[in-house]
Amino acid sequence: MSNKAAAGAGSIRKKTIIKNGKEHTYWEARYTEGYDPGTGKQIQRSISGKTQKEVSQKLKAATTSIDDGTYVAPCKLTIAQWLDIWTGEYLSAVKPRTADLYKGVVNARIKPGLGALKLEGLTPHVIQTYCNDLSREGLAPKTVKNVHGILHKCLQQAVINGYIKNNPADSTVLPRINRRDIKPLDETQISTFLKAIQGHEYCDLFTVTLFTGMREGEALGLLWDCVDLENGTLKVDKQLQLIRGTKGQYQMVPTKNSKSRTITLAPSVVKILRNVKRKQLENKMLYGSAWENSGFIFTNELGHHLFASTVYKSFKRVMEEIGSPETRFHDLRHSYAVASISSGDDIKTVQDNLGHATAAFTLDVYGHVTQQMKQESANRMELFIQAVNA
Repeated sequence: MSNKAAAGAGSIRKKTIIKNGKEHTYWEARYTEGYDPGTGKQIQRSISGKTQKEVSQKLKAATTSIDDGTYVAPCKLTIAQWLDIWTGEYLSAVKPRTADLYKGVVNARIKPGLGALKLEGLTPHVIQTYCNDLSREGLAPKTVKNVHGILHKCLQQAVINGYIKNNPADSTVLPRINRRDIKPLDETQISTFLKAIQGHEYCDLFTVTLFTGMREGEALGLLWDCVDLENGTLKVDKQLQLIRGTKGQYQMVPTKNSKSRTITLAPSVVKILRNVKRKQLENKMLYGSAWENSGFIFTNELGHHLFASTVYKSFKRVMEEIGSPETRFHDLRHSYAVASISSGDDIKTVQDNLGHATAAFTLDVYGHVTQQMKQESANRMELFIQAVNA
Protein backbone atom coordinates (compact mmCIF):
# COMPACT_ATOMS: atom_id res chain seq x y z
CA MET A 1 0.00 0.00 0.00
CA SER A 2 1.37 3.40 -0.97
CA ASN A 3 0.93 6.38 1.42
CA LYS A 4 2.85 9.02 -0.45
CA ALA A 5 1.63 12.43 0.56
CA ALA A 6 0.08 14.44 -2.24
CA ALA A 7 0.77 18.06 -2.95
CA GLY A 8 -1.89 20.50 -1.90
CA ALA A 9 -3.88 21.52 1.21
CA GLY A 10 -4.61 19.14 3.99
CA SER A 11 -3.67 15.57 4.57
CA ILE A 12 -4.64 14.19 1.20
CA ARG A 13 -3.02 10.91 0.26
CA LYS A 14 -3.02 8.61 -2.69
CA LYS A 15 -3.78 5.02 -1.76
CA THR A 16 -3.50 1.71 -3.57
CA ILE A 17 -5.16 -1.51 -2.51
CA ILE A 18 -5.31 -5.01 -3.97
CA LYS A 19 -8.85 -6.33 -4.33
CA ASN A 20 -9.69 -9.63 -6.02
CA GLY A 21 -6.17 -9.74 -7.43
CA LYS A 22 -6.47 -6.31 -9.03
CA GLU A 23 -4.82 -3.07 -8.03
CA HIS A 24 -7.19 -0.16 -7.22
CA THR A 25 -6.03 3.41 -6.66
CA TYR A 26 -8.00 6.16 -4.96
CA TRP A 27 -7.45 9.38 -2.98
CA GLU A 28 -8.23 9.90 0.68
CA ALA A 29 -8.26 12.96 2.96
CA ARG A 30 -8.49 13.01 6.73
CA TYR A 31 -9.66 15.92 8.84
CA THR A 32 -10.53 16.68 12.45
CA GLU A 33 -14.24 17.08 13.00
CA GLY A 34 -13.91 18.16 16.62
CA TYR A 35 -13.22 16.66 20.00
CA ASP A 36 -15.01 13.95 21.95
CA PRO A 37 -16.56 15.70 24.99
CA GLY A 38 -16.00 12.61 27.10
CA THR A 39 -12.38 11.75 26.31
CA GLY A 40 -11.10 15.00 24.85
CA LYS A 41 -9.64 13.09 21.92
CA GLN A 42 -9.85 14.28 18.35
CA ILE A 43 -12.68 12.94 16.19
CA GLN A 44 -11.16 12.06 12.85
CA ARG A 45 -13.14 11.71 9.62
CA SER A 46 -12.01 10.56 6.20
CA ILE A 47 -13.13 11.45 2.70
CA SER A 48 -12.30 9.42 -0.40
CA GLY A 49 -12.69 9.79 -4.14
CA LYS A 50 -11.34 8.76 -7.52
CA THR A 51 -9.26 11.90 -8.11
CA GLN A 52 -7.19 14.26 -6.01
CA LYS A 53 -9.26 17.20 -7.23
CA GLU A 54 -12.51 15.57 -6.14
CA VAL A 55 -11.18 14.80 -2.65
CA SER A 56 -9.64 18.26 -2.34
CA GLN A 57 -13.02 19.87 -3.07
CA LYS A 58 -14.76 17.63 -0.55
CA LEU A 59 -12.14 18.40 2.07
CA LYS A 60 -12.43 22.14 1.51
CA ALA A 61 -16.23 21.96 1.82
CA ALA A 62 -15.98 19.97 5.06
CA THR A 63 -13.35 22.19 6.74
CA THR A 64 -15.13 25.37 5.65
CA SER A 65 -18.44 24.16 7.10
CA ILE A 66 -16.67 23.27 10.38
CA ASP A 67 -15.24 26.80 10.56
CA ASP A 68 -18.57 28.54 9.84
CA GLY A 69 -20.64 26.26 12.08
CA THR A 70 -22.72 24.60 9.36
CA TYR A 71 -20.96 21.24 9.44
CA VAL A 72 -23.08 18.09 9.58
CA ALA A 73 -21.32 14.91 10.66
CA PRO A 74 -21.51 12.02 8.17
CA CYS A 75 -24.42 9.70 8.83
CA LYS A 76 -23.92 5.98 8.38
CA LEU A 77 -27.64 5.16 8.35
CA THR A 78 -29.20 3.74 5.22
CA ILE A 79 -32.48 5.21 4.06
CA ALA A 80 -34.25 2.00 5.11
CA GLN A 81 -32.82 2.26 8.62
CA TRP A 82 -33.85 5.90 8.93
CA LEU A 83 -37.34 5.11 7.60
CA ASP A 84 -37.73 2.51 10.35
CA ILE A 85 -36.69 5.05 12.97
CA TRP A 86 -38.96 7.74 11.53
CA THR A 87 -42.07 5.57 11.28
CA GLY A 88 -41.43 4.15 14.72
CA GLU A 89 -40.71 7.35 16.63
CA TYR A 90 -41.89 10.42 14.74
CA LEU A 91 -45.51 9.77 13.70
CA SER A 92 -47.22 10.26 17.06
CA ALA A 93 -48.50 13.70 16.00
CA VAL A 94 -50.49 12.39 13.03
CA LYS A 95 -53.78 10.52 13.06
CA PRO A 96 -53.50 6.73 13.46
CA ARG A 97 -54.98 6.15 10.03
CA THR A 98 -52.50 8.59 8.49
CA ALA A 99 -49.62 6.88 10.28
CA ASP A 100 -50.77 3.52 8.89
CA LEU A 101 -50.95 5.05 5.42
CA TYR A 102 -47.40 6.41 5.74
CA LYS A 103 -46.06 3.04 6.90
CA GLY A 104 -47.79 1.29 4.01
CA VAL A 105 -46.24 3.63 1.44
CA VAL A 106 -42.81 3.36 3.09
CA ASN A 107 -42.84 -0.44 2.98
CA ALA A 108 -44.44 -0.82 -0.45
CA ARG A 109 -42.75 2.01 -2.34
CA ILE A 110 -39.92 3.91 -0.69
CA LYS A 111 -37.91 1.11 0.88
CA PRO A 112 -37.81 -1.06 -2.27
CA GLY A 113 -36.74 1.91 -4.39
CA LEU A 114 -34.32 3.79 -2.12
CA GLY A 115 -33.83 1.77 1.06
CA ALA A 116 -30.36 0.39 0.30
CA LEU A 117 -28.81 3.83 -0.29
CA LYS A 118 -26.96 5.78 2.37
CA LEU A 119 -28.99 8.61 3.86
CA GLU A 120 -26.17 11.13 3.44
CA GLY A 121 -25.65 10.04 -0.18
CA LEU A 122 -29.21 10.78 -1.28
CA THR A 123 -29.21 13.56 -3.87
CA PRO A 124 -31.93 15.60 -5.62
CA HIS A 125 -31.12 13.80 -8.86
CA VAL A 126 -31.59 10.36 -7.29
CA ILE A 127 -34.99 11.40 -5.93
CA GLN A 128 -36.00 12.94 -9.26
CA THR A 129 -35.11 9.70 -11.06
CA TYR A 130 -37.00 7.70 -8.43
CA CYS A 131 -40.17 9.78 -8.89
CA ASN A 132 -39.85 9.61 -12.66
CA ASP A 133 -39.58 5.81 -12.41
CA LEU A 134 -42.79 5.71 -10.35
CA SER A 135 -44.56 7.60 -13.13
CA ARG A 136 -43.15 5.28 -15.78
CA GLU A 137 -44.46 2.32 -13.77
CA GLY A 138 -47.95 3.71 -14.29
CA LEU A 139 -48.62 5.36 -10.93
CA ALA A 140 -51.07 8.25 -11.11
CA PRO A 141 -49.59 11.76 -10.66
CA LYS A 142 -51.45 12.16 -7.37
CA THR A 143 -50.00 8.89 -6.07
CA VAL A 144 -46.47 9.96 -7.05
CA LYS A 145 -47.06 13.25 -5.24
CA ASN A 146 -48.23 11.41 -2.12
CA VAL A 147 -45.18 9.11 -2.11
CA HIS A 148 -42.87 12.10 -2.58
CA GLY A 149 -44.65 13.98 0.20
CA ILE A 150 -44.04 11.17 2.68
CA LEU A 151 -40.39 10.90 1.62
CA HIS A 152 -40.02 14.67 2.00
CA LYS A 153 -41.44 14.62 5.54
CA CYS A 154 -39.09 11.80 6.50
CA LEU A 155 -36.03 13.60 5.11
CA GLN A 156 -37.05 16.89 6.72
CA GLN A 157 -36.91 15.21 10.10
CA ALA A 158 -33.43 13.95 9.22
CA VAL A 159 -32.44 17.57 8.56
CA ILE A 160 -33.87 18.63 11.93
CA ASN A 161 -31.96 15.81 13.62
CA GLY A 162 -28.71 16.91 11.99
CA TYR A 163 -28.22 13.74 9.94
CA ILE A 164 -28.21 15.63 6.64
CA LYS A 165 -27.64 19.29 5.89
CA ASN A 166 -30.42 19.91 3.36
CA ASN A 167 -33.55 18.11 2.21
CA PRO A 168 -32.73 16.58 -1.20
CA ALA A 169 -36.47 16.24 -1.94
CA ASP A 170 -37.02 20.02 -1.94
CA SER A 171 -36.38 20.53 -5.65
CA THR A 172 -38.17 17.50 -7.14
CA VAL A 173 -40.28 18.27 -10.21
CA LEU A 174 -43.48 16.25 -9.87
CA PRO A 175 -45.93 15.25 -12.60
CA ARG A 176 -48.84 17.58 -13.13
CA ILE A 177 -52.09 16.55 -11.48
CA ASN A 178 -55.20 17.06 -13.54
CA ARG A 179 -57.90 17.86 -11.02
CA ARG A 180 -60.85 15.51 -11.20
CA ASP A 181 -63.96 17.29 -12.41
CA ILE A 182 -66.45 17.71 -9.62
CA LYS A 183 -69.97 16.52 -10.35
CA PRO A 184 -72.41 18.34 -8.08
CA LEU A 185 -76.11 17.72 -8.32
CA ASP A 186 -78.00 20.50 -10.07
CA GLU A 187 -81.27 21.90 -8.78
CA THR A 188 -83.39 19.37 -10.66
CA GLN A 189 -81.25 16.45 -9.49
CA ILE A 190 -81.37 17.66 -5.90
CA SER A 191 -85.16 17.83 -6.06
CA THR A 192 -85.30 14.30 -7.50
CA PHE A 193 -82.91 13.05 -4.83
CA LEU A 194 -84.90 14.54 -1.97
CA LYS A 195 -88.10 12.95 -3.26
CA ALA A 196 -86.37 9.58 -3.66
CA ILE A 197 -85.14 9.46 -0.05
CA GLN A 198 -88.44 10.28 1.59
CA GLY A 199 -89.05 7.50 4.10
CA HIS A 200 -85.52 6.10 3.60
CA GLU A 201 -83.74 4.96 6.77
CA TYR A 202 -80.92 7.43 6.11
CA CYS A 203 -83.10 10.29 4.86
CA ASP A 204 -82.13 12.61 7.71
CA LEU A 205 -78.41 11.87 7.35
CA PHE A 206 -78.44 12.41 3.58
CA THR A 207 -80.44 15.64 3.84
CA VAL A 208 -78.38 17.20 6.64
CA THR A 209 -75.15 16.30 4.82
CA LEU A 210 -76.45 17.89 1.62
CA PHE A 211 -77.44 21.14 3.33
CA THR A 212 -74.38 21.54 5.58
CA GLY A 213 -71.57 20.37 3.29
CA MET A 214 -70.05 18.08 5.91
CA ARG A 215 -67.73 15.27 4.91
CA GLU A 216 -69.12 11.76 5.38
CA GLY A 217 -66.97 11.02 8.44
CA GLU A 218 -67.92 14.36 9.99
CA ALA A 219 -71.62 13.68 9.57
CA LEU A 220 -71.34 10.14 10.91
CA GLY A 221 -69.31 11.39 13.89
CA LEU A 222 -71.62 14.28 14.74
CA LEU A 223 -72.55 14.37 18.43
CA TRP A 224 -75.47 16.07 20.16
CA ASP A 225 -72.94 17.93 22.31
CA CYS A 226 -71.85 19.75 19.15
CA VAL A 227 -75.30 21.03 18.20
CA ASP A 228 -77.08 24.11 19.58
CA LEU A 229 -80.66 23.79 18.37
CA GLU A 230 -81.77 26.97 20.13
CA ASN A 231 -79.22 29.14 18.30
CA GLY A 232 -79.20 27.01 15.16
CA THR A 233 -75.48 26.22 15.08
CA LEU A 234 -73.42 23.09 14.62
CA LYS A 235 -69.77 22.61 15.62
CA VAL A 236 -67.65 20.28 13.49
CA ASP A 237 -64.43 19.24 15.25
CA LYS A 238 -64.31 15.44 14.91
CA GLN A 239 -64.99 12.67 12.46
CA LEU A 240 -65.78 8.98 12.74
CA GLN A 241 -63.11 6.90 11.03
CA LEU A 242 -62.63 3.21 10.38
CA ILE A 243 -59.49 1.80 11.99
CA ARG A 244 -57.34 0.27 9.25
CA GLY A 245 -56.81 -3.46 9.50
CA THR A 246 -59.89 -4.04 11.64
CA LYS A 247 -63.31 -5.44 10.87
CA GLY A 248 -65.72 -2.63 11.57
CA GLN A 249 -63.88 -0.94 14.43
CA TYR A 250 -64.20 2.85 14.41
CA GLN A 251 -62.63 5.72 16.30
CA MET A 252 -63.19 9.44 16.66
CA VAL A 253 -60.36 11.53 15.22
CA PRO A 254 -59.87 15.24 14.40
CA THR A 255 -61.23 16.66 11.16
CA LYS A 256 -59.20 16.51 7.96
CA ASN A 257 -57.17 19.66 8.69
CA SER A 258 -57.53 19.30 12.49
CA LYS A 259 -59.46 22.57 12.71
CA SER A 260 -62.93 22.98 14.15
CA ARG A 261 -65.60 25.08 12.49
CA THR A 262 -69.10 26.26 13.34
CA ILE A 263 -71.87 26.16 10.76
CA THR A 264 -74.99 28.30 11.08
CA LEU A 265 -77.85 26.03 10.10
CA ALA A 266 -80.80 26.74 7.85
CA PRO A 267 -84.09 26.56 9.81
CA SER A 268 -85.10 23.48 7.78
CA VAL A 269 -81.99 21.65 8.96
CA VAL A 270 -82.70 22.59 12.57
CA LYS A 271 -86.19 21.17 12.14
CA ILE A 272 -84.76 17.89 10.83
CA LEU A 273 -82.37 17.61 13.78
CA ARG A 274 -85.19 18.26 16.25
CA ASN A 275 -87.11 15.45 14.61
CA VAL A 276 -84.07 13.14 14.85
CA LYS A 277 -83.81 13.91 18.56
CA ARG A 278 -87.50 13.16 19.06
CA LYS A 279 -87.19 9.80 17.27
CA GLN A 280 -84.17 8.86 19.38
CA LEU A 281 -86.12 9.55 22.57
CA GLU A 282 -88.94 7.34 21.31
CA ASN A 283 -86.49 4.51 20.52
CA LYS A 284 -84.86 4.90 23.92
CA MET A 285 -88.22 4.41 25.61
CA LEU A 286 -89.09 1.54 23.26
CA TYR A 287 -85.88 -0.48 23.67
CA GLY A 288 -85.03 0.39 27.27
CA SER A 289 -81.72 -1.10 28.42
CA ALA A 290 -80.94 -2.27 24.89
CA TRP A 291 -80.65 1.35 23.81
CA GLU A 292 -77.04 2.62 23.56
CA ASN A 293 -76.67 6.19 24.75
CA SER A 294 -73.76 6.86 22.37
CA GLY A 295 -74.35 10.57 21.92
CA PHE A 296 -74.27 10.29 18.13
CA ILE A 297 -76.91 12.12 16.14
CA PHE A 298 -77.18 9.61 13.33
CA THR A 299 -77.60 6.10 14.70
CA ASN A 300 -79.46 2.88 14.13
CA GLU A 301 -82.64 2.25 16.07
CA LEU A 302 -80.62 0.97 19.05
CA GLY A 303 -78.49 4.11 19.29
CA HIS A 304 -75.28 2.68 17.82
CA HIS A 305 -73.29 4.76 15.35
CA LEU A 306 -73.71 4.01 11.65
CA PHE A 307 -71.11 2.22 9.51
CA ALA A 308 -69.63 4.19 6.61
CA SER A 309 -69.64 1.22 4.21
CA THR A 310 -73.32 0.50 4.87
CA VAL A 311 -74.29 4.14 4.43
CA TYR A 312 -72.30 4.48 1.21
CA LYS A 313 -73.78 1.34 -0.36
CA SER A 314 -77.27 2.52 0.53
CA PHE A 315 -76.55 5.95 -0.97
CA LYS A 316 -75.25 4.41 -4.20
CA ARG A 317 -78.42 2.31 -4.55
CA VAL A 318 -80.53 5.46 -4.31
CA MET A 319 -78.42 7.24 -6.94
CA GLU A 320 -78.68 4.27 -9.29
CA GLU A 321 -82.45 4.27 -8.90
CA ILE A 322 -82.69 7.93 -9.93
CA GLY A 323 -80.31 7.56 -12.86
CA SER A 324 -77.12 9.03 -11.37
CA PRO A 325 -74.97 5.95 -10.65
CA GLU A 326 -71.70 7.90 -10.92
CA THR A 327 -72.59 10.26 -8.06
CA ARG A 328 -70.54 9.71 -4.88
CA PHE A 329 -71.50 10.54 -1.31
CA HIS A 330 -68.82 13.26 -1.35
CA ASP A 331 -70.69 14.92 -4.22
CA LEU A 332 -73.32 16.00 -1.69
CA ARG A 333 -70.60 18.25 -0.27
CA HIS A 334 -69.82 19.62 -3.72
CA SER A 335 -73.53 20.17 -4.32
CA TYR A 336 -73.78 22.21 -1.12
CA ALA A 337 -70.79 24.34 -2.11
CA VAL A 338 -72.07 25.07 -5.60
CA ALA A 339 -75.57 25.84 -4.30
CA SER A 340 -74.10 28.22 -1.70
CA ILE A 341 -71.98 30.10 -4.23
CA SER A 342 -74.81 30.23 -6.76
CA SER A 343 -77.10 31.64 -4.06
CA GLY A 344 -74.71 34.54 -3.50
CA ASP A 345 -72.51 33.37 -0.59
CA ASP A 346 -69.02 34.82 -0.76
CA ILE A 347 -66.02 32.49 -1.08
CA LYS A 348 -64.80 33.20 2.46
CA THR A 349 -68.13 32.10 3.96
CA VAL A 350 -68.18 28.95 1.84
CA GLN A 351 -64.58 28.21 2.85
CA ASP A 352 -65.44 28.52 6.54
CA ASN A 353 -68.51 26.31 6.23
CA LEU A 354 -66.63 23.62 4.30
CA GLY A 355 -63.60 23.73 6.58
CA HIS A 356 -61.10 24.37 3.80
CA ALA A 357 -57.66 25.55 4.93
CA THR A 358 -57.72 28.60 2.63
CA ALA A 359 -60.18 30.55 0.52
CA ALA A 360 -57.75 30.10 -2.37
CA PHE A 361 -58.32 26.34 -2.25
CA THR A 362 -62.10 26.85 -2.28
CA LEU A 363 -61.80 29.20 -5.24
CA ASP A 364 -59.54 26.72 -7.04
CA VAL A 365 -62.09 23.92 -6.67
CA TYR A 366 -65.22 25.93 -7.36
CA GLY A 367 -63.84 28.78 -9.46
CA HIS A 368 -65.86 27.70 -12.49
CA VAL A 369 -69.05 28.47 -10.55
CA THR A 370 -67.99 32.04 -9.77
CA GLN A 371 -67.00 32.50 -13.41
CA GLN A 372 -70.46 31.38 -14.48
CA MET A 373 -72.00 33.83 -12.00
CA LYS A 374 -69.87 36.64 -13.45
CA GLN A 375 -71.18 35.83 -16.92
CA GLU A 376 -74.76 35.80 -15.66
CA SER A 377 -74.12 39.17 -14.00
CA ALA A 378 -72.80 40.54 -17.30
CA ASN A 379 -75.90 39.24 -19.09
CA ARG A 380 -78.16 40.98 -16.57
CA MET A 381 -76.21 44.18 -17.00
CA GLU A 382 -76.61 43.92 -20.78
CA LEU A 383 -80.39 43.63 -20.36
CA PHE A 384 -80.32 46.70 -18.12
CA ILE A 385 -78.27 48.66 -20.66
CA GLN A 386 -80.68 47.76 -23.42
CA ALA A 387 -83.64 48.74 -21.26
CA VAL A 388 -82.30 52.21 -20.38
CA ASN A 389 -81.35 52.89 -24.00
CA ALA A 390 -84.71 51.85 -25.40
